[in-house]
Amino acid sequence: MNKPWHLDRRTFLRGTAGVSLSLPFLECMGATEKTTVAASKPVRLCAVYFPYGAATPRGKDADLNWSWMPQGEGADFQLGESLKSLEPFRDDITFLKGLSHLNGRKMGGHDTADIWLTGAQFKGGQFRNSVSIDQLAAQQFGDATRYSSLTMSTDGGVGEPTRSSTLSFGRNGQPIPAHNRPRLIFDRLFGVNPESAEKQRQELVNSGSMLDLLLDHSKSVRKNLGKQDQQKFDEYLESVRAIEKRVDRSQRWLDIPKPEVDASGLHLDSDDNTPEEYIQTMYDLIFLAFQTDSTRVATYQIGNMNGATSVAGKFPQLLDFGGTLHNLAHGAGKPGGMEKLGKWEKYLAEKLTGFLERLRSTEEGDGGHLLDSTMVLYGSSNSNTHNNTNYPLMLAGGKKLGLKHGQLVNYGADTPLTNLHVTMLNRLGVPSDGFVDSTGELTEIMS
Repeated sequence: MNKPWHLDRRTFLRGTAGVSLSLPFLECMGATEKTTVAASKPVRLCAVYFPYGAATPRGKDADLNWSWMPQGEGADFQLGESLKSLEPFRDDITFLKGLSHLNGRKMGGHDTADIWLTGAQFKGGQFRNSVSIDQLAAQQFGDATRYSSLTMSTDGGVGEPTRSSTLSFGRNGQPIPAHNRPRLIFDRLFGVNPESAEKQRQELVNSGSMLDLLLDHSKSVRKNLGKQDQQKFDEYLESVRAIEKRVDRSQRWLDIPKPEVDASGLHLDSDDNTPEEYIQTMYDLIFLAFQTDSTRVATYQIGNMNGATSVAGKFPQLLDFGGTLHNLAHGAGKPGGMEKLGKWEKYLAEKLTGFLERLRSTEEGDGGHLLDSTMVLYGSSNSNTHNNTNYPLMLAGGKKLGLKHGQLVNYGADTPLTNLHVTMLNRLGVPSDGFVDSTGELTEIMS
């Protein structure tokens, strides 16, 4: 048996200090083709997540006024106090009751944010995710825009497995770092680079050449690695490919000016100490990104599931709702706790309502408005505190994409949430016969 090949770390770093994975030139890469594609009717996907579930009254004496999930069924659903701001949108929204990830039921109550958009199964100590639906959409039509997707969260970065700070995961399940600083997000979308175009172009060319060096060297490195090391090395190369794609995209869009927007009403310097301005600004940035067609895919994680360490955990306290996010969730079953949690959920719903209003009041060229061609998924991966079934879920918009709204649909426990993911992907034009453990589409929400 051959002895395992030993790779000196310093040699490895010198060999891969620079890198490139060249992609073939695609038709959509030219400025003319790019303009044509972007001018076609766009479809969009937005997913917004809040942690720790929602107010779920139980028992005969439960206070149903603060139930997140509406009462009634079908078109006769009645919104409770926490979601009343959405009443003007009842013909543009659908509530989905009973859905959850079957794989999520096997996980801890803090672990399921990671798989909200993936449905993956984490086995034992192997916390390996799979691709999220937003990234499948980005792969399908992301080349039509300057940025294939916009990934945001309050905590930023990627967090850690089962305590993720991002909703987005790439093709091999690698977490995509989330942006959490409004000013940097704005500058990325709309800011003017003070460097000359030629200097930027040369820097991008240099980056591409360096990436090529790594690809060449990686071939000789990989074949001498053991099976387990090859898997880790492939994950590393996947990250390199993501960098290569960003370099390539930047080259293609270098001569196309960024859109000009009015930033006077934005609180770009807000942070986790000013939640009122911060949450509002994150929604504003998604709206502007969609309005200017800078991207057609966006995710926003309002808070992660990392208990007291999440910077978003203090939001309710700063807004005088009586406790941290985690404490409000745990206290919902105590006297007065349901109302406290409900008031926080009411606040979040009002922010969402404002976002939907901007989408609905913004016309597109075909006489419709942004909301008709935008799917907005809103919800969590717990029902009540750390219960991984019957997620609070609402789907808005997308009427022109084949969605039917104005209803509350009640599903049985055997219907996986991935059926919703498949339905959304197909309506977005991302062909999907199946996704993870899906068993079909949700025909009740299809027009």
